[in-house]
Amino acid sequence: MKRRAAVERNTKETQISLELCLDGSGQTDIETGVGFFDHMLEGFARHGLFDLTVKVKGDLQVDDHHTVEDTGIALGTAIRQALGDKRGIVRFGDKILPMDEVLALCALDLGGRPYFSFDAPFSPEKLGDMSGEMVREFFYAVSYSAAMNLHLKILSPGNGHHMAEALFKAFGRALDMAAAIDPRVEGIPSTKGSL
Repeated sequence: MKRRAAVERNTKETQISLELCLDGSGQTDIETGVGFFDHMLEGFARHGLFDLTVKVKGDLQVDDHHTVEDTGIALGTAIRQALGDKRGIVRFGDKILPMDEVLALCALDLGGRPYFSFDAPFSPEKLGDMSGEMVREFFYAVSYSAAMNLHLKILSPGNGHHMAEALFKAFGRALDMAAAIDPRVEGIPSTKGSL
C-alpha cells in the first residue's frame, strides 16, 4: 500500500490543499502563485520520486512570506502523516548534490525530534518572484511540522537560483532515502522502540 497524506490548511492568510505520496514517481501539479517556488517544489518531488499536488491561494498582495511558510507547514505535516508509525523505514538520509558551481549538503533524521540547522548565504533579494530569505523559512517550517532533524548547508556558494535548486533537490533525494522501507528493518528503527 502506498503511503499518502492529504492536508488542508486554511487561515486568513492562506488556503492550502496539499496531497503527497511518498511512494510515487515524481508526478506534480503545483500552483502556489509564486512561480519560482513552484519550480523548487517540482524539483523536490521529481528528484525524490514523490507525487505532489499543491494548490495555494495566499495573500501575495502583502508578500510571499505566508504562502511559502504555510506551504512548508502543510508539506511537513503531510510527510509526518504519510510516514505513519515509521515501521521499517531507513530513518536517516543524506545527499551532497552539485549544481554547476554550487555544492549543497542535506542530512536528515526522521526520528521525531525536530531540529533545524541552515548554513546558506541567501539574502532578501528576489529569486524570480520569491524572496531569497524564504528558502530558510520554508525548510524551517517543514522540519518542525514533520518533526525531523534537518541540516542544510551550502558547501560551495554561487548563483542564488543554483543554491536554492540544489537544496530543494538534495532534500528530495535525502528524504527519499530516509523514508524508504528497508526489508531488513524489523519494527521501528530506534532502540527506544518508538519514533
